[in-house]
Amino acid sequence: MTLGGHGVESTPNNMLEQDNINKPSHVAIIMDGNGRWAEQQGQPRKVGHEEGMEAVRRVTRRASERGIDVLTLYAFSTENWKRPPQEVHFLMQLPIRFFDTFVPELQEKNVKVNMIGFEDKVPTSTKKAISKAMEQTKDNTGMILNFAFNYGGRAEILEATKELCKKVASNELSVDDIDERLFEEHLMTHSIGDYQDVDLLIRSSGEQRLSNFLLWQNAYSEFYFSELLWPEFNGDVLDEALLSYKNRQRRYGAL
Repeated sequence: MTLGGHGVESTPNNMLEQDNINKPSHVAIIMDGNGRWAEQQGQPRKVGHEEGMEAVRRVTRRASERGIDVLTLYAFSTENWKRPPQEVHFLMQLPIRFFDTFVPELQEKNVKVNMIGFEDKVPTSTKKAISKAMEQTKDNTGMILNFAFNYGGRAEILEATKELCKKVASNELSVDDIDERLFEEHLMTHSIGDYQDVDLLIRSSGEQRLSNFLLWQNAYSEFYFSELLWPEFNGDVLDEALLSYKNRQRRYGAL
């Protein structure tokens, strides 16, 4: 685990550009610190969320340039409904504004939009904006920009388990048929195919916990924690995390 600092400008980007050796295929980010950033600026929390949206644009651009296959962003958790109603309402509107202005650039960069999460409780207008962006970019073959929206890792695992139990009960399969591969086919991330497992997990704001994010998929991921708040993130910070990953040796329990 690495604790990221503020020296992002000195990241030797050429080391990342030289080759694709030890490049993560799937990068997942817990975007934390929007509210704290706004408070530090003496601004309402919604200003922090707006600046966080700009950070999403910056990091998405750089991830695409670096040849990342999947970038999964934790946009709204199943626990975030506990926040004040006015803040939840504002967060529900962000995807509408984001996709309305950013999809043309995503099209230009050949980025495909994907979404995982539970549709229940999500406003119709928000679901329509997300579905429209996915439809507009469905034929793109570059990086997958995967948003986890109204997502929770425990709930995802429970739902997969229930689906498998139903199939066992209806004699579609036996208990002995269930292995990791079959279980993963019932996870929300099955939509990103061979890239379900996270290679590099990044979290902003100095907090060091998973917060119910991709619990199965992060089983063997490398962690990178940064003290920077999410609105402060940019492409150079991502490069710093990628360079840290590049210099690690993953053993998956072996020697």
